[in-house]
Amino acid sequence: MRRPVALRLQAALGTLALAAAAGVVLTMPEAAAAAGGATGYATQNGGTTGGAGGQTVRATTGTAIHQALCGRASSSTPITIEVEGTINHGNTSKVSGDSCNTAADKIELKQVSNITIVGVGSGAVFDQLGIHIRDSSNIVIQNVTVRNVKKSGSPTSNGGDAIGMESDVRNVWVDHSTLEASGGESEGYDGLFDMKDNTQYVTLSYSVLRDSGRGGLIGSSESDRSNGYVTFHHNLYENIDSRAPLLRGGIAHMYNNHYVGLNKSGINSRAGAKAKVDNNYFEDSKDVLGTFYTDEAGSWQVSGNIFDNVTWSERSGDNNPAGPDPQSNTTVSIPYSYTLDDASCVPSVVSGTAGANKGLRVSDGSCTPQNPDPTDPTDPDPTDPTDPTDPTDPDPTDPDPTDPPSGTNLSLGAGSDGSSKASGTSYGNVRDGDPGTFWSPAGTTGSISVKWSSATTVSKINIREAAGSGGTIGSYRVVNHDTGAVLASGSGAGVIGFSPVSLEKITFEITGASGTPKVAEFETYAG
Repeated sequence: MRRPVALRLQAALGTLALAAAAGVVLTMPEAAAAAGGATGYATQNGGTTGGAGGQTVRATTGTAIHQALCGRASSSTPITIEVEGTINHGNTSKVSGDSCNTAADKIELKQVSNITIVGVGSGAVFDQLGIHIRDSSNIVIQNVTVRNVKKSGSPTSNGGDAIGMESDVRNVWVDHSTLEASGGESEGYDGLFDMKDNTQYVTLSYSVLRDSGRGGLIGSSESDRSNGYVTFHHNLYENIDSRAPLLRGGIAHMYNNHYVGLNKSGINSRAGAKAKVDNNYFEDSKDVLGTFYTDEAGSWQVSGNIFDNVTWSERSGDNNPAGPDPQSNTTVSIPYSYTLDDASCVPSVVSGTAGANKGLRVSDGSCTPQNPDPTDPTDPDPTDPTDPTDPTDPDPTDPDPTDPPSGTNLSLGAGSDGSSKASGTSYGNVRDGDPGTFWSPAGTTGSISVKWSSATTVSKINIREAAGSGGTIGSYRVVNHDTGAVLASGSGAGVIGFSPVSLEKITFEITGASGTPKVAEFETYAG
């Protein structure tokens, strides 16, 4: 048997330095649903599509993720947030807005809906920072790594859960992700994938859960039985002490998972729960199925599973393993269609498909990993020149930055005024028609605004940098100051177009730069 997780891999992962890199958010064409679409119970109750049909943006910091949520027209406006780089406490802060409810110590999806978070490019790592879903629906999380989230010690996040869901959550699909810790509760960690307080219609697919004392739970106590309808398929559970998962009440379907090194117990069905357990491969583990640590029994329906070097303890008191020859003691009706791989090939299929940065490969029941449709616009292959996540691939519908805007510059006259933040030089220099004068923030970031005494229609701005400072401006946001809505975001100065909007104040917010920016002119145009 493998040693308990608290004794293993503590030194292997090491401690990563916190980075505070600036976030870049790029406006992209409309997104389609994630590759292949949701599976399992996430297909029920109206289905799970995340941000399909909405805007796609890219973020490289936790703050930029929160800004993307807060920049939507409403809390239900669909959005796909493509994440690249390391997200941690150093680059994650609370952002406020009518369409969000965020926090500084976690990625907060609270009282929101219709959101996809997907790792792209060189990968997305949430380091010591958990993802919290509360009172929300229609959420997709795909191709991300979440690691070493602690509930005690420093820094702490999300109660120690890599991904946690609670309070009336509906329709969540977590796919091709890696959730890991470096120990158990005594080392400060809690669960990798927790659901409680009326969380339903969830699927965890093609993911890796490893090196943790607790894999996850469905229900926080014996009385919390409002959760369920959860599917786990084609996942790798490796070096987990217990809770793979713990199921209190409700129904769960586990199929084609590979369990290796379950040190104390595995699928723990209790408090009236029902587990359907099909064609899984259990290896080098102990008490992989049963009712444990309670006298309130659960039940299970089993078929096609392989038990390879699995040991079973004696039944006594609150310890009731299903083995050594597990038999069904209930029946579970599954409302969705699915295709089973033979259990004998599950280790190889899961090895070739599960986890982040595996190319979103899946199984069709043939025991051979299949690549996703290469034409799928959410395929995160950074080498694909047609990939819309590539920031160098401009939207052909966007204005050509080299084309000068036409019409009247509304920043000159037209009753305009201005303002700026982050100190710096006079804001009036960006609206005087003189490219020899400029505004600068006190450092590398800040915001500059143009405003009017009455609502004015704007659909294009032109940010002109002062002579000798071209290329200094990095990431930016264009914000409707009246509503807080993000009109455009991206990188670099020049012409920026967006849908026509009537407003009294428009803000150009510089969120990253290679030095002190110098904005010579902030021009605004109606068309």
